[in-house]
Amino acid sequence: MRGTVAVLDVGSFSARLLVVDRGGSLLEPVLSHKTRLRLDRALDPSGRLRSDGVEAIVSAVRVADDIATRHGVDDVFCFATSSIRDSGNADEVVTRVESETGRRLRFFSGIDEARLSYRAARAWFGAGMGPLSVLDVGGGTVELAAGSGLHADFARSLPLGARETTRAWRLDTDRPSEEAIAALRSHAIEEIREALGEDEARLREFGIVGCSKVLRQLAVVAGRRRKGTIRTRELHVEDVRELIPRLAALPPSRRSEVPGISRPRARQSLAGAVVAEALLTVFGGPAAICPWSTTHGVLLSLLHDADELREGLGKRVSAA
Repeated sequence: MRGTVAVLDVGSFSARLLVVDRGGSLLEPVLSHKTRLRLDRALDPSGRLRSDGVEAIVSAVRVADDIATRHGVDDVFCFATSSIRDSGNADEVVTRVESETGRRLRFFSGIDEARLSYRAARAWFGAGMGPLSVLDVGGGTVELAAGSGLHADFARSLPLGARETTRAWRLDTDRPSEEAIAALRSHAIEEIREALGEDEARLREFGIVGCSKVLRQLAVVAGRRRKGTIRTRELHVEDVRELIPRLAALPPSRRSEVPGISRPRARQSLAGAVVAEALLTVFGGPAAICPWSTTHGVLLSLLHDADELREGLGKRVSAA
């Protein structure tokens, strides 16, 4: 299919193929397909992806490749998130996927992912929203980016993702302790403030945007909409504070009973809420929720800055 750009994003919960026309809009993809994954269940105690997880990745990439080929799409930019990037056998996974599908998975650093999320948020909200601070809570890491123009002038990545903090603070037990929840909150606030450093006061004055499934689900639970628009939700810190004890009172298997929390993400929803509350506390909230994130940032970069994307990002961004 000529005149298109295509991205395959392989994450913990899905492998998503998205194809857009070069002359069209990201709001109207010409091809979209998603294969469900559960890589959060495929990690062994040492942090390596087990054989069933690797098989699932290979199968998902093969399906996406077949669909793209049937639609005449040859050039697909394939990348994987921290669920694969940070696993103990990431190189083996990449080699296996390439040998069996012909597609090579690329990895972005956390700093690069932060910058891509910012790019997506800027495109969604436009220049009229002014300076932006963009928050992205993933499974393994949290990405922070900020700026006034098309590209971020500030970017950080922190090991505070919902999956990893669930494991480290043992919040997937039937009765997570209040001490563990409080300890994670204190740790997250300390890490966030240290990452922001002398930029904290400046970034608190920016418009705040949330760019991840974790934040989008929390906003659905809260049910608030931004004033003056029907397409964007808001996430307020007081809503998250009220939700945390509700989630903590439920065993992980029942957290999806809270309307808005999906079953696949229920186990890590409590840790995600605690980290989100810490972020909004430091940044001053509320956050306008953006439906676009890294995947759309990649598409935008392929459309406008393809050489930079393929050579590696991060050259213009300050990093810790």
